[in-house]
Amino acid sequence: MNKTTISFVSVALLLVIVTIYSGMTGSIKVSVIEFIGGLFGGDNDQMAIIKDLRFPRIIIALFAGACLSVSGVLLQAVMRNPLAEPGIIGVSAGAGFVSLLAVSIFPAVFFFAPLFAFLGGMLAFILVYTLSWKSGLNPLRMILTGIAINALFTGLGQTLGFGGNAMVISMSQNLTASLAMKKWTDVDSIVLFGSMGLILSLFVAGWCNYLLLEEKTAKSLGIRVNLLRWIISLIAVLLASIATAVAGIFTFVGLLVPHISRLLVGSNYKALIPFSAMAGALLILLADTLGRTLMPPHEIPASVIIAIIGGPFLIFLLRRSDRYGN
Repeated sequence: MNKTTISFVSVALLLVIVTIYSGMTGSIKVSVIEFIGGLFGGDNDQMAIIKDLRFPRIIIALFAGACLSVSGVLLQAVMRNPLAEPGIIGVSAGAGFVSLLAVSIFPAVFFFAPLFAFLGGMLAFILVYTLSWKSGLNPLRMILTGIAINALFTGLGQTLGFGGNAMVISMSQNLTASLAMKKWTDVDSIVLFGSMGLILSLFVAGWCNYLLLEEKTAKSLGIRVNLLRWIISLIAVLLASIATAVAGIFTFVGLLVPHISRLLVGSNYKALIPFSAMAGALLILLADTLGRTLMPPHEIPASVIIAIIGGPFLIFLLRRSDRYGN
Protein backbone atom coordinates (compact mmCIF):
# COMPACT_ATOMS: atom_id res chain seq x y z
CA MET A 1 0.00 0.00 0.00
CA ASN A 2 1.17 3.54 -0.72
CA LYS A 3 1.35 6.37 1.79
CA THR A 4 -2.05 7.80 0.86
CA THR A 5 -3.85 4.47 1.31
CA ILE A 6 -2.11 3.81 4.63
CA SER A 7 -3.08 7.30 5.84
CA PHE A 8 -6.76 6.80 4.91
CA VAL A 9 -6.93 3.37 6.56
CA SER A 10 -5.14 4.59 9.71
CA VAL A 11 -7.41 7.62 10.19
CA ALA A 12 -10.52 5.52 9.51
CA LEU A 13 -9.49 2.98 12.16
CA LEU A 14 -8.65 5.72 14.67
CA LEU A 15 -12.01 7.34 13.97
CA VAL A 16 -13.87 4.11 14.73
CA ILE A 17 -11.82 3.47 17.89
CA VAL A 18 -12.25 7.01 19.26
CA THR A 19 -15.98 7.00 18.45
CA ILE A 20 -16.52 3.75 20.37
CA TYR A 21 -14.33 4.91 23.25
CA SER A 22 -16.15 8.26 23.41
CA GLY A 23 -19.49 6.48 23.56
CA MET A 24 -18.33 4.14 26.32
CA THR A 25 -16.56 6.69 28.52
CA GLY A 26 -17.97 9.40 30.76
CA SER A 27 -20.13 9.72 33.86
CA ILE A 28 -21.90 6.55 32.67
CA LYS A 29 -19.49 3.81 31.61
CA VAL A 30 -20.27 0.62 29.75
CA SER A 31 -18.15 -2.23 28.42
CA VAL A 32 -17.39 -2.75 24.75
CA ILE A 33 -19.80 -5.70 24.61
CA GLU A 34 -22.60 -3.68 26.27
CA PHE A 35 -21.96 -0.73 23.96
CA ILE A 36 -21.97 -2.71 20.72
CA GLY A 37 -24.93 -4.80 21.90
CA GLY A 38 -26.85 -1.65 22.81
CA LEU A 39 -26.38 -0.26 19.32
CA PHE A 40 -28.35 -3.12 17.85
CA GLY A 41 -31.17 -3.30 20.37
CA GLY A 42 -31.60 -4.50 23.93
CA ASP A 43 -33.19 -3.00 27.04
CA ASN A 44 -30.05 -1.62 28.69
CA ASP A 45 -31.09 1.53 30.60
CA GLN A 46 -27.55 2.89 30.58
CA MET A 47 -27.34 2.59 26.80
CA ALA A 48 -30.67 4.37 26.48
CA ILE A 49 -29.25 7.33 28.42
CA ILE A 50 -26.04 7.25 26.37
CA LYS A 51 -28.04 7.31 23.13
CA ASP A 52 -30.02 10.35 24.27
CA LEU A 53 -27.19 12.39 25.81
CA ARG A 54 -23.88 11.21 24.37
CA PHE A 55 -24.68 10.19 20.81
CA PRO A 56 -25.86 13.67 19.71
CA ARG A 57 -22.62 15.34 20.83
CA ILE A 58 -20.54 12.60 19.19
CA ILE A 59 -22.34 13.02 15.85
CA ILE A 60 -22.14 16.82 16.07
CA ALA A 61 -18.42 16.65 16.89
CA LEU A 62 -17.82 14.42 13.87
CA PHE A 63 -19.73 16.64 11.46
CA ALA A 64 -18.38 19.91 12.88
CA GLY A 65 -14.82 18.66 12.51
CA ALA A 66 -15.42 17.49 8.95
CA CYS A 67 -17.17 20.72 7.94
CA LEU A 68 -14.58 23.08 9.42
CA SER A 69 -11.64 21.13 8.03
CA VAL A 70 -13.03 21.01 4.51
CA SER A 71 -14.00 24.67 4.76
CA GLY A 72 -10.37 25.48 5.57
CA VAL A 73 -9.16 23.40 2.61
CA LEU A 74 -11.52 25.20 0.22
CA LEU A 75 -10.69 28.69 1.53
CA GLN A 76 -6.98 28.00 1.17
CA ALA A 77 -7.56 26.95 -2.43
CA VAL A 78 -9.60 30.06 -3.21
CA MET A 79 -7.26 32.55 -1.54
CA ARG A 80 -4.06 30.70 -2.45
CA ASN A 81 -3.04 31.20 1.15
CA PRO A 82 -2.12 28.33 3.52
CA LEU A 83 -3.16 30.46 6.51
CA ALA A 84 -6.76 30.99 5.39
CA GLU A 85 -9.12 29.45 7.93
CA PRO A 86 -12.77 30.29 8.77
CA GLY A 87 -12.01 31.01 12.42
CA ILE A 88 -9.00 33.24 11.74
CA ILE A 89 -10.41 35.32 8.87
CA GLY A 90 -13.71 36.05 10.61
CA VAL A 91 -16.14 33.75 8.76
CA SER A 92 -17.10 31.89 11.95
CA ALA A 93 -17.41 35.11 13.97
CA GLY A 94 -19.54 36.70 11.25
CA ALA A 95 -21.78 33.63 11.17
CA GLY A 96 -22.18 33.74 14.94
CA PHE A 97 -22.91 37.47 15.09
CA VAL A 98 -25.57 37.59 12.38
CA SER A 99 -27.39 34.56 13.77
CA LEU A 100 -27.37 36.25 17.22
CA LEU A 101 -28.56 39.53 15.71
CA ALA A 102 -31.42 37.80 13.89
CA VAL A 103 -32.55 36.01 17.06
CA SER A 104 -32.32 39.23 19.12
CA ILE A 105 -34.58 41.09 16.68
CA PHE A 106 -36.90 38.22 15.73
CA PRO A 107 -36.82 35.52 18.47
CA ALA A 108 -39.22 33.37 16.44
CA VAL A 109 -36.47 32.67 13.85
CA PHE A 110 -34.35 30.75 16.37
CA PHE A 111 -34.73 27.53 14.39
CA PHE A 112 -33.54 29.26 11.21
CA ALA A 113 -30.22 30.21 12.82
CA PRO A 114 -28.17 28.15 10.31
CA LEU A 115 -29.53 30.27 7.45
CA PHE A 116 -28.59 33.53 9.16
CA ALA A 117 -25.24 32.04 10.13
CA PHE A 118 -24.57 31.39 6.43
CA LEU A 119 -25.47 34.99 5.55
CA GLY A 120 -23.17 36.29 8.30
CA GLY A 121 -20.32 34.04 7.22
CA MET A 122 -20.71 35.21 3.63
CA LEU A 123 -20.74 38.85 4.74
CA ALA A 124 -17.49 38.36 6.66
CA PHE A 125 -15.87 36.58 3.72
CA ILE A 126 -16.86 39.31 1.24
CA LEU A 127 -15.50 41.99 3.58
CA VAL A 128 -12.18 40.19 3.98
CA TYR A 129 -11.87 39.45 0.28
CA THR A 130 -12.71 42.97 -0.92
CA LEU A 131 -10.76 44.86 1.76
CA SER A 132 -7.69 42.66 1.13
CA TRP A 133 -7.74 43.17 -2.63
CA LYS A 134 -5.20 45.64 -3.92
CA SER A 135 -3.84 44.64 -7.33
CA GLY A 136 -4.24 41.06 -6.18
CA LEU A 137 -4.56 39.18 -2.89
CA ASN A 138 -1.65 39.79 -0.56
CA PRO A 139 -1.50 36.89 1.95
CA LEU A 140 -0.34 38.99 4.89
CA ARG A 141 -2.88 41.76 4.19
CA MET A 142 -5.63 39.18 3.98
CA ILE A 143 -4.76 37.61 7.32
CA LEU A 144 -4.50 40.99 9.07
CA THR A 145 -7.83 42.09 7.56
CA GLY A 146 -9.38 38.80 8.62
CA ILE A 147 -8.14 39.23 12.19
CA ALA A 148 -9.67 42.70 12.28
CA ILE A 149 -13.01 41.48 10.91
CA ASN A 150 -12.93 38.56 13.34
CA ALA A 151 -12.34 40.92 16.29
CA LEU A 152 -15.15 43.22 15.13
CA PHE A 153 -17.77 40.50 14.80
CA THR A 154 -16.62 38.77 18.00
CA GLY A 155 -16.99 42.02 19.95
CA LEU A 156 -20.42 42.73 18.47
CA GLY A 157 -21.54 39.19 19.22
CA GLN A 158 -20.39 39.40 22.84
CA THR A 159 -22.22 42.71 23.25
CA LEU A 160 -25.45 41.13 22.04
CA GLY A 161 -24.87 38.12 24.28
CA PHE A 162 -24.52 40.28 27.39
CA GLY A 163 -27.54 42.45 26.70
CA GLY A 164 -29.97 40.11 24.97
CA ASN A 165 -33.06 38.22 26.08
CA ALA A 166 -33.10 34.62 27.28
CA MET A 167 -33.17 33.26 23.71
CA VAL A 168 -30.15 35.37 22.72
CA ILE A 169 -28.24 34.36 25.85
CA SER A 170 -28.96 30.71 25.06
CA MET A 171 -27.75 31.21 21.48
CA SER A 172 -24.65 33.04 22.73
CA GLN A 173 -23.79 30.18 25.05
CA ASN A 174 -24.25 27.81 22.14
CA LEU A 175 -21.45 29.63 20.29
CA THR A 176 -18.90 28.92 23.04
CA ALA A 177 -18.16 25.59 21.33
CA SER A 178 -19.08 23.40 24.28
CA LEU A 179 -20.78 20.30 22.91
CA ALA A 180 -22.57 19.47 26.15
CA MET A 181 -26.36 19.15 26.15
CA LYS A 182 -26.73 18.91 22.39
CA LYS A 183 -30.03 17.53 21.17
CA TRP A 184 -31.18 15.37 18.29
CA THR A 185 -32.71 18.48 16.67
CA ASP A 186 -29.18 19.92 16.50
CA VAL A 187 -28.03 16.67 14.90
CA ASP A 188 -30.74 16.98 12.24
CA SER A 189 -29.52 20.46 11.24
CA ILE A 190 -25.81 19.71 11.02
CA VAL A 191 -26.32 16.34 9.30
CA LEU A 192 -28.65 17.83 6.67
CA PHE A 193 -26.71 20.98 5.78
CA GLY A 194 -23.30 19.53 6.57
CA SER A 195 -23.87 16.56 4.28
CA MET A 196 -24.96 18.90 1.49
CA GLY A 197 -21.80 20.97 1.84
CA LEU A 198 -19.48 17.97 2.10
CA ILE A 199 -20.98 16.31 -0.97
CA LEU A 200 -20.69 19.56 -2.95
CA SER A 201 -17.06 19.89 -1.87
CA LEU A 202 -16.29 16.53 -3.45
CA PHE A 203 -17.78 17.72 -6.74
CA VAL A 204 -15.56 20.84 -6.79
CA ALA A 205 -12.34 19.01 -5.88
CA GLY A 206 -11.22 19.07 -9.51
CA TRP A 207 -11.89 22.82 -9.68
CA CYS A 208 -9.66 23.33 -6.63
CA ASN A 209 -6.87 21.58 -8.52
CA TYR A 210 -7.29 24.12 -11.34
CA LEU A 211 -6.77 26.93 -8.84
CA LEU A 212 -3.30 25.52 -8.12
CA LEU A 213 -2.32 26.74 -11.58
CA GLU A 214 -1.16 30.28 -12.24
CA GLU A 215 -4.16 32.45 -12.99
CA LYS A 216 -2.96 33.30 -16.51
CA THR A 217 -2.42 29.62 -17.27
CA ALA A 218 -5.88 28.68 -15.97
CA LYS A 219 -7.56 31.41 -18.02
CA SER A 220 -5.65 30.35 -21.14
CA LEU A 221 -7.24 26.91 -20.70
CA GLY A 222 -10.69 28.49 -20.77
CA ILE A 223 -11.26 28.21 -17.01
CA ARG A 224 -13.42 30.94 -15.47
CA VAL A 225 -11.25 31.40 -12.40
CA ASN A 226 -13.33 34.05 -10.62
CA LEU A 227 -16.55 32.07 -11.05
CA LEU A 228 -14.89 28.96 -9.63
CA ARG A 229 -13.60 30.96 -6.67
CA TRP A 230 -17.03 32.25 -5.74
CA ILE A 231 -18.75 28.87 -6.07
CA ILE A 232 -16.09 27.18 -3.95
CA SER A 233 -16.25 30.05 -1.45
CA LEU A 234 -20.03 29.63 -1.08
CA ILE A 235 -19.53 25.95 -0.22
CA ALA A 236 -16.73 26.79 2.23
CA VAL A 237 -18.85 29.41 4.00
CA LEU A 238 -21.84 27.05 4.14
CA LEU A 239 -19.71 24.40 5.85
CA ALA A 240 -18.17 26.82 8.36
CA SER A 241 -21.51 28.50 9.10
CA ILE A 242 -23.50 25.36 9.84
CA ALA A 243 -20.69 24.09 12.09
CA THR A 244 -20.66 27.42 13.93
CA ALA A 245 -24.45 27.62 14.28
CA VAL A 246 -24.74 24.14 15.78
CA ALA A 247 -21.40 23.37 17.46
CA GLY A 248 -20.05 26.86 18.19
CA ILE A 249 -16.92 28.72 17.16
CA PHE A 250 -13.81 26.57 16.75
CA THR A 251 -10.61 28.30 15.68
CA PHE A 252 -7.61 26.58 14.06
CA VAL A 253 -9.39 23.36 12.96
CA GLY A 254 -9.37 24.55 9.35
CA LEU A 255 -5.69 25.42 9.72
CA LEU A 256 -4.34 22.39 11.57
CA VAL A 257 -6.05 19.63 9.64
CA PRO A 258 -5.36 20.73 6.03
CA HIS A 259 -1.64 21.22 6.73
CA ILE A 260 -1.25 17.82 8.36
CA SER A 261 -3.38 16.24 5.63
CA ARG A 262 -1.17 17.65 2.87
CA LEU A 263 1.85 16.03 4.49
CA LEU A 264 0.07 12.67 4.49
CA VAL A 265 -1.89 12.56 1.23
CA GLY A 266 -0.44 15.37 -0.89
CA SER A 267 -2.06 18.38 -2.54
CA ASN A 268 -4.46 16.64 -4.90
CA TYR A 269 -7.83 17.91 -3.68
CA LYS A 270 -9.62 14.74 -4.77
CA ALA A 271 -7.79 12.97 -1.93
CA LEU A 272 -7.19 15.99 0.30
CA ILE A 273 -10.86 16.90 0.80
CA PRO A 274 -12.17 13.48 1.96
CA PHE A 275 -9.07 12.86 4.07
CA SER A 276 -9.37 16.28 5.74
CA ALA A 277 -13.04 15.57 6.50
CA MET A 278 -12.08 12.34 8.30
CA ALA A 279 -9.11 13.89 10.11
CA GLY A 280 -11.15 16.92 11.20
CA ALA A 281 -13.91 14.70 12.55
CA LEU A 282 -11.28 12.76 14.49
CA LEU A 283 -9.69 15.95 15.89
CA ILE A 284 -12.84 17.51 17.35
CA LEU A 285 -14.22 14.22 18.65
CA LEU A 286 -10.89 13.47 20.33
CA ALA A 287 -10.72 16.99 21.82
CA ASP A 288 -14.30 16.73 23.11
CA THR A 289 -13.67 13.28 24.60
CA LEU A 290 -10.52 14.48 26.35
CA GLY A 291 -12.31 17.60 27.56
CA ARG A 292 -15.01 15.67 29.38
CA THR A 293 -12.77 12.89 30.75
CA LEU A 294 -9.59 14.66 31.90
CA MET A 295 -11.06 16.50 34.92
CA PRO A 296 -14.40 14.89 35.84
CA PRO A 297 -16.96 16.11 36.79
CA HIS A 298 -15.72 19.34 35.17
CA GLU A 299 -15.53 19.70 31.39
CA ILE A 300 -12.97 21.54 29.29
CA PRO A 301 -14.61 22.79 26.05
CA ALA A 302 -13.18 21.12 22.97
CA SER A 303 -12.49 24.56 21.48
CA VAL A 304 -10.12 25.35 24.36
CA ILE A 305 -8.09 22.19 23.80
CA ILE A 306 -7.85 22.89 20.07
CA ALA A 307 -6.85 26.52 20.70
CA ILE A 308 -4.03 25.35 22.98
CA ILE A 309 -2.74 23.19 20.12
CA GLY A 310 -3.56 25.58 17.29
CA GLY A 311 -1.95 28.76 18.64
CA PRO A 312 1.59 27.37 18.77
CA PHE A 313 1.00 25.62 15.44
CA LEU A 314 0.17 28.95 13.77
CA ILE A 315 3.31 30.54 15.24
CA PHE A 316 5.33 27.59 13.94
CA LEU A 317 3.92 28.04 10.44
CA LEU A 318 4.65 31.76 10.46
CA ARG A 319 8.25 31.21 11.58
CA ARG A 320 8.81 28.27 9.26
CA SER A 321 8.54 30.30 6.10
CA ASP A 322 8.71 33.95 5.17
CA ARG A 323 6.61 33.50 2.04
CA TYR A 324 3.38 34.39 3.89
CA GLY A 325 4.57 37.94 4.18
CA ASN A 326 5.31 38.41 0.48
